[in-house]
Amino acid sequence: MRRVTPEQETESNRLEKFKDEPSAAVEESMREAVVEQELPSGSEDTVTRAEFDLLKAERDQLLDRLARLQAEFENARKRADRDRLADREIATGNVIEQFLPALDHFEMALKSAGSVEQLRSGVELIVKQMEDVLRQLQVTAIPAEGVEFNPRLHDALGTVERSDLPDQHVAEEIRRGYKLRERLLRPALVRVVSNPKQISE
Repeated sequence: MRRVTPEQETESNRLEKFKDEPSAAVEESMREAVVEQELPSGSEDTVTRAEFDLLKAERDQLLDRLARLQAEFENARKRADRDRLADREIATGNVIEQFLPALDHFEMALKSAGSVEQLRSGVELIVKQMEDVLRQLQVTAIPAEGVEFNPRLHDALGTVERSDLPDQHVAEEIRRGYKLRERLLRPALVRVVSNPKQISE
């Protein structure tokens, strides 16, 4: 009969105990066993203290670095906000500056004592001047009257029954729409054709 040593009995009892334990408890016990084997007797406190001091120093360095990075990030964010605001003000100022001559001409027209026709002619010149400015800014009018109704570009105010125009085409432009390059600034406000002949067909 084989004889069981006290060490083997202890190991056997430990394995028996782990049969029903959760895996986390098993892993913890295994880690403790590895530590017991690796650390020489009597040196546990010294090694732990040295490791603790090293980890504490590394932690302090990382916290200091994190604080500095956070401060740098906050300064960069504030600087970007200031630059963005300055750029917006410059862009707005450039646009307004181009419309000021048209405003001056409106004020001159209001002070004018000319006839209605002269006033109309003056206003037409101002409108042309403003359209030139919009063209320079790459703002274009949306085609409306006579074209097929497009819900992405046109906003329908109502329908008009007409037989001389195709159904679902724009009969009348009430307010002009505009695009900045390909971006819609506002849709054209229109009335849409309802052609009863085409609907019946």
